[in-house]
Amino acid sequence: MNMLRARLADVLSRGWWQLLFRGLAAIAFGVFTMMRPGISLATLVLLFGVYAIIDGVMGVWVAIAGRKEMDNWWALLLWGLVSLAVGALTFLTPGITALAFLFYIAVWAIARGVLEIVSAIRLRKEIQGEWILVLAGAASVAFGAILIARPGEGALAVLWLIAVYAIVVGALFTVLALKLRNVAKVLATA
Repeated sequence: MNMLRARLADVLSRGWWQLLFRGLAAIAFGVFTMMRPGISLATLVLLFGVYAIIDGVMGVWVAIAGRKEMDNWWALLLWGLVSLAVGALTFLTPGITALAFLFYIAVWAIARGVLEIVSAIRLRKEIQGEWILVLAGAASVAFGAILIARPGEGALAVLWLIAVYAIVVGALFTVLALKLRNVAKVLATA
């Protein structure tokens, strides 16, 4: 086994659970939002802020942990920092209006999606299943574009869109994490 494969196996075996945690957090956020469609906007803003901060912390953690093994660790770091910034802005401005909240989410989703696609393209030779990350990125970009194009469609519709988006992206991240866990096991035994 060459040195790159050994380092990659080490990074994957250490970090797959972080991606799994992010996926499960997104699914939990989506399910909670679907179960409570009448939730107040203020509560949704705070829940989104918590989710964005957890996502950002995990993204930064993965980037820093893998910076010596991955040439493109900066893309993951940038992805995490964008999530942290959006989460912080959410808590700094709790009186945010519904429209501003939608644009926060839209910009965050588009930026995240673009960075996910870039990460997948750059990592395509190192991992299997990178198409899942591309698909998650495309879902993020599409979701953000829909929010920008139709911000006034109604709070309930937006809540459902947010919930479905979180569940879909969370499921994709969960599948990717499990694939990465299996790849790490195979690389470690090779």
